[in-house]
Amino acid sequence: MISVVGPGGVGGLLAGLLARAGIETTVVARETTARRIAAEGLTIDSAPFGRFHVDVPTATTVPAGSAVVLAVKAYGLADVLPALAAARPSEVLSILNGVGHAGLLHAALEPDALVACGAIQVEAERLADGTIAHRSPFCLVTAPEGTEQWRVLRSLTAAGVSTRTRGTEEEVLWGKLRFLAPLALLTTIKDRPLGPALDHDPALTTALLDDVAALATAAGLPTTSGLLAEQLRGFDPAMQSSLQVDARRGGPTELDALGTHLLELAARHGLATPALARVVDTIGARLGA
Repeated sequence: MISVVGPGGVGGLLAGLLARAGIETTVVARETTARRIAAEGLTIDSAPFGRFHVDVPTATTVPAGSAVVLAVKAYGLADVLPALAAARPSEVLSILNGVGHAGLLHAALEPDALVACGAIQVEAERLADGTIAHRSPFCLVTAPEGTEQWRVLRSLTAAGVSTRTRGTEEEVLWGKLRFLAPLALLTTIKDRPLGPALDHDPALTTALLDDVAALATAAGLPTTSGLLAEQLRGFDPAMQSSLQVDARRGGPTELDALGTHLLELAARHGLATPALARVVDTIGARLGA
């Protein structure tokens, strides 16, 4: 059995694809969400996979011994980690954003479970009516080397998700964070889609990319600001980030995972990151207000 913990936009999409492929899947969510999905199922509206509806079993705790896709937001990890550890899952593939969660997961779940922190590249959102809107033409899961034969990876591949394994866990996490952090921070501080956010204040954009590139390089993944600019320019200029959407809604956000924690890492490495600090502080002040 595959248990998908956190059926938001990303988790809901993966759970729907797994269930459609006939793979035994359980959605694990808070009681209200679990009850709604049990009654209504999951409706996916996807650019590459089409529109479809599936019924999926639900639970409020992880079934003992199952293989897990952990798809909660970074700020929700503390709420689910104790029950997840108590379930003694066989495998846990995390697709949380950031890098700060890796140590927590390994400490809490090993040696009872195989644990890997991976990354997903996708743009998906759960709408107010419960529909999962998958807007990007891609859905790519990257996991560290050594996970090729894991049940989770093989099941996702069988469900039509693009999967790959490469490098160390740190390289996988930073491979995504180095472009996700500036994407999320710039779209949020400007509250504009990616293209206009990149162009609104070119000096700030360049300085922020310089700071993030220096951090990624210090973490072991050599990166230049030019590489990051090229990556970001390759995305749909109309793209919005989940951090931007969450900040606009006034709910909890991943600012800690995508900003504050990077400042802590910069301090550990002895790096000055003034543009990153400016952006994080500005967004934080806005959220606090």
